Amino acid sequence: MEELLEQSESAIARVSKTIKRYLYREINWQARLIGIKGARGTGKTTLLLQWLHEKGLPAHKAAYFSLDDFYFTTNSLVNTAKIFHKQGGEILVLDEVHKYPNWSMEIKNIYDRYAELQIVFTGSSIIDIARQEGDLSRRALMYELHGLSYREFLQFTNVLDLPPVQFDEIIKNPSIRKNFPQNFKPLEHFRNYLKYGYYPFFMESTEDYLQRVKQLVRTIVEYDMAELKGFDIRNAKKMLQLLYIIAQNVPFKPNLKKLSEKSNIHRNSIANYLHYLEQARLLRLLYPAGISIATLQKPEKVFLNNTNFLHALTMDKPSAGTSREVFFNNQLHVNHKLNIPQKGDFIVDDQYVFEVGGKSKTNNQISGLPNSYVVKDDLEYPAGDSLPLWLFGFLY
Repeated sequence: MEELLEQSESAIARVSKTIKRYLYREINWQARLIGIKGARGTGKTTLLLQWLHEKGLPAHKAAYFSLDDFYFTTNSLVNTAKIFHKQGGEILVLDEVHKYPNWSMEIKNIYDRYAELQIVFTGSSIIDIARQEGDLSRRALMYELHGLSYREFLQFTNVLDLPPVQFDEIIKNPSIRKNFPQNFKPLEHFRNYLKYGYYPFFMESTEDYLQRVKQLVRTIVEYDMAELKGFDIRNAKKMLQLLYIIAQNVPFKPNLKKLSEKSNIHRNSIANYLHYLEQARLLRLLYPAGISIATLQKPEKVFLNNTNFLHALTMDKPSAGTSREVFFNNQLHVNHKLNIPQKGDFIVDDQYVFEVGGKSKTNNQISGLPNSYVVKDDLEYPAGDSLPLWLFGFLY
């Protein structure tokens, strides 16, 4: 226990205190049981350590334990929490819970036994607490941490530090330019973000960033996805092959038969594998508007999760059109519902239709549709019925 507390103290002392992710302000830190899930590399550990640093409590009162520590191979979480509580512990932060067997049941037991103890835990985006044996869904306040938005990227690079912009402000406020400094050039750093701005570790180096993204993808598929019920980890190689096939063609309408032939995955399993890749935040699957997902065997369109994946996983330079759609999809899905409309590229929250394109894009395809907008990637600020693509990167 003493060694764990020393490690906790050291980790909290080393964490960067300068910039906090968007989710830090949204979490109700007063709740007794808080869960934060998210894809590997998005910064969950840093967020927790920043919060503990701000609390300013000694390690025996507020501690950070990573459950992939060798200590937990021979010591149970329940017993560790018992000792911590007896020694005056008040806040227990548990990182990487999905790497510990029966984590949900043991956290439930700790929660039920020690009413004075606050518990905050993190896990992979693939965990579904409603399906765990302990079923923490009725007890835990759950959040998900996504990768950096364009707004956060500008903040991390000391270019601009502004609060998020509301969706309604973007589509209904023609004078939104007033929200930004006069000397701010919104497109100056946008291409850099599309290539290497989604994961906070770009701050360490941009030279080997794409290689690290490739390694991240392999680790998620070969290691993290073992936690998914129904996924046979022996098929990880096929899963990677499927992902790389999709990466060369996104966004596209999946043909399950052809995907099966190219990836050597049985046709009946392809739809499930696509779903697994979405749970791991490697893909985004979009379905037609107005149709229940439960009735569908396959999505209408498949996208990579973010534009950095485009640069890391595609053999050739990503097309501008693909980057636009992947970016729009990625930034909007954090707080909004997206579907594929009959006309246009996206429908948001079953109400707003968007056509995404370059400077020559017109509204011909969505002409006459209510609440319809053209989004252009080379536009600095709203002009007429056209909205700038980069501005949707300020939603969170």
